[in-house]
Amino acid sequence: MITHLPHALLFASAPGATTILSMHAVDFVIIAIYFVVVLVIGFYLKRYAASGEGFFMAGREMSAWVAGLSFICANLGALELMGWAASTYQYGILAAHFYWIGAIPAMLFLGVVMMPFYYICKTHSVPGYLQLRFGEPTRLVGALSFVFLTILMSGINMYAMAVVMKVMLGWDIHLSIWVSSITVAVYVALGGLVSAIFNEVLQFFLIWFGALMIPLLGMVEAGGWSGLVARIHQNFPEGDYTHLWRPMAHFTTNPMGIHWTGIVFGLTMGSLGYWTTDFLVVQRALAAKDLRAAKLAPIIGSFFKMAVPLIVILPGLLGLGLLPFKLVPESAVGPGQHSFNEVLPLMLARYCGPGLLGLGVTALIAGFMSGMAGNVSAFATVWTYDLYRPFLRKSASDAHYVSMGRWCTILGVIISIGTAYLVMQFASIMDYAQAVFSFFMTPLFATVFIGMMWKRATPAGGFWGLLVGTLSSLGMWLLVRLDPSKLAWIALSIDAKAMAENMYRLLWSGIIAVIVTLAVSLLTQPKPEAELVGLVYGCTEIPSEGHLPLLKRPIFWAAISFAIFALLQWIFW
Repeated sequence: MITHLPHALLFASAPGATTILSMHAVDFVIIAIYFVVVLVIGFYLKRYAASGEGFFMAGREMSAWVAGLSFICANLGALELMGWAASTYQYGILAAHFYWIGAIPAMLFLGVVMMPFYYICKTHSVPGYLQLRFGEPTRLVGALSFVFLTILMSGINMYAMAVVMKVMLGWDIHLSIWVSSITVAVYVALGGLVSAIFNEVLQFFLIWFGALMIPLLGMVEAGGWSGLVARIHQNFPEGDYTHLWRPMAHFTTNPMGIHWTGIVFGLTMGSLGYWTTDFLVVQRALAAKDLRAAKLAPIIGSFFKMAVPLIVILPGLLGLGLLPFKLVPESAVGPGQHSFNEVLPLMLARYCGPGLLGLGVTALIAGFMSGMAGNVSAFATVWTYDLYRPFLRKSASDAHYVSMGRWCTILGVIISIGTAYLVMQFASIMDYAQAVFSFFMTPLFATVFIGMMWKRATPAGGFWGLLVGTLSSLGMWLLVRLDPSKLAWIALSIDAKAMAENMYRLLWSGIIAVIVTLAVSLLTQPKPEAELVGLVYGCTEIPSEGHLPLLKRPIFWAAISFAIFALLQWIFW
């Protein structure tokens, strides 16, 4: 347990206390400068977003490094920073599975296998690919699923920002939501995807510089990794919070209440669904200047993704070992208590004085705005190209669609504010996020993957596979809500917990989508092969990279990334 508290920290141990630290003038100046800079970027880049290709796809002129940093930063929002820190406090180092086995193989698969088809067919979105491969009905289901997913996930960023301001500054929760949301709406509406990407690259460096202080100072206080492990075991002797795979032989031997099969099969299936079909991240790679850069973007992102646990997972572990009190689920917070979701701002407050505190708060704000910008720019593209244009107004000028994209950017932000309050019904941010992801991700991946790999897949098969797979996931979730005892049916054990339910529901809904797609395809008429050029393996000529030096080939860097990933599994076994 700790024996001292830095001068910046005024923990709210007394009932009713709300503010845990004092901000200084220099801290407010740093935060204000950040807001001014992102708005200036938005106004400056407006000139590059006059056309639909410029507003929605950044002109497809991004380098591999810019697209790669934006790719990973679109996923480095408040959900990542606060949500996974909270989940680490709740589940221990098991949360790192969602960064490693739940990300790296899927990101490499996207870059090496699936990106050529997305890029060659010049689609503006993943639902756009579904339209080309399976037809308008399948695109409609995919686009509606993505719109609902984006709006529900945007609420996380809204809520997380409010938590930061409430816990650290004592600000009114509604004021903090509206100020940050309006800023995001303005710079994305002005500059479109190019503005979102350049701000995400800026935010990437701010997040790292601001958030890296916590693990560095925390590990010094804990006495290194071995000292931290000893403190965690002392504070929480009832569970294993510091091993990735060792405690997962049984549902009852780990804090997550999950068997290793749920991680290996369920999480892997879910991660393939997210990283290869969630247009929020795929859009960044599609903005690359050529196919090689598009393939490299997720591969470059995978190296940074493996390092993100340093600034997200480690603070949660430090909270387990160093905080002088225990945090509780969001739904159980009482007077003078703090929730799992507050572990990151609590640890930031613990170590930061004037100036450093402003940088740290700016990093959290940048994370929030990065996540929001990614959501609203992807929402604007899918709404405009996959719902509004094909189903509401098929023939209009390019300028009209750009105008629609700008207005629905603002509308998306406003709707997202309403979803922020849904998050408060879950134990932590990530419990909410995984429940939402499990509704849509794996059926969408199954449909897209079969469509890319199998010429025999038919439009009817794609439509019914996606629809039935999505409805089955919603049905399983509703079944457990109505009768909690049915959790044992979904997660295969009476000892399973909520996160296990999410992982196995990902698996089952993906399997259902595969079975339905295959069965219906075998009973219906496929498209002629001439209509599948650029969409399906065997019908598409993939440009060769054999003439490139080894160091310039995406497959080489994908192999290096996978080797590092495997080494991490062994180190933290």
